[in-house]
Amino acid sequence: MQHIHPQIIIDFTLYTLLAFSIITWTVIFFKVWQFVRNASANNRFGAAYWQLTNVRQLKTLAPELAKGPDARLAFVGTTWLEEHKAGNNNPLKHNGNAADLLEQTMREQLQTEQHSMEIGLTILASIGSTAPFVGLFGTVLGIMHAMHEITASGSTSLDVVAGPIGDALIATAIGIAVAVPAVLAYNFALGRVKIERTKLDNFVANFLLVADNASNEQV
Repeated sequence: MQHIHPQIIIDFTLYTLLAFSIITWTVIFFKVWQFVRNASANNRFGAAYWQLTNVRQLKTLAPELAKGPDARLAFVGTTWLEEHKAGNNNPLKHNGNAADLLEQTMREQLQTEQHSMEIGLTILASIGSTAPFVGLFGTVLGIMHAMHEITASGSTSLDVVAGPIGDALIATAIGIAVAVPAVLAYNFALGRVKIERTKLDNFVANFLLVADNASNEQV
């Protein structure tokens, strides 16, 4: 490795960190867009949905209102109710307590929605934890080569030592600079996912309550 020019190692490290930075900010902008879009869609859907007199009137809503995680949960629940009422020769799918089966169906969809909200978090966590080490890797190799050149030159003056070592330390600084936004974004997104999961749990509970009341009224 001593035959590799130090600048090649530093450049490789910097380009790697640049790729990490681009990926990080891409994920950040995507998550911000996703959270804003979901919140807006849920607000529009909730304002219209809870004005309905029956859960089966869901399909009467305008398409632009029936969007977002809450809407998808409601559609899954309503579709299951319609299939259960019709029978459709699905004994296994509808065999058991109706309330429990409906809740299980909606919980499965809720898990799908949570998985969608968690997309990108693993990438942010990985970059946040590895970027400083990538920078440190470039720094260590850069210093090794700098020391080799200093030894070969036979000079220990400040001008000879400071330049190569200073260039090598840049990699560590950039690694930390890349990691900080990734870690902050990960913590923020994880907090938002927990909040949104709680809201989805509440929606499922309310939907099940309304569906149960509707079933009792029909009986």
